[in-house]
Amino acid sequence: MGNPIEIAAVIVWQVKDTYKAAFEVSDYTHYVKIQSEAAIRHLATSCPYDHMEDENATITLRDGGEQVNALLEKELNERLGAAGINILEARISHLAYAAEIAGAMLQRQQATAIVAARFKIVEGAVGMVELALEQLSRKQIVNLDEDKKAQMVSNLMVVLCGEKGAQPILNTGTLYQ
Repeated sequence: MGNPIEIAAVIVWQVKDTYKAAFEVSDYTHYVKIQSEAAIRHLATSCPYDHMEDENATITLRDGGEQVNALLEKELNERLGAAGINILEARISHLAYAAEIAGAMLQRQQATAIVAARFKIVEGAVGMVELALEQLSRKQIVNLDEDKKAQMVSNLMVVLCGEKGAQPILNTGTLYQ
């Protein structure tokens, strides 16, 4: 999504072909550094940070683990092979949102978690209300018309989904007053 991230990698390499390392590039250590940075940038733009950026992504930087490391290692071997350099290991060592947006992203993650929790609460409350109405009807404890059912559903949903304990209100008249 274009959000700035901090990303770092550990890359273990060796000179495999000294002739290529000496004559195909002017400074092979500098070449390794430039190509490594380019490969990491390419990886960061190819894979989303997490599933919040792309829900359908098969690989994300945050959850990709060994797959992400394998992609990085493969690309580095392709880039550095011409200079006689062999990559022994490449892995992401640091991954985070940049400091200027980290707070906003944390809020986004928290909001997503809250919405998911609320969804589960509502799902459970609806099941409980269905069960209550079904049992009241089946056991013939009370016969409710459609308006009273709607009122009961509303009251149960408030009680079951509310964040604080319910405060009972006593009706001193009949149900219809």
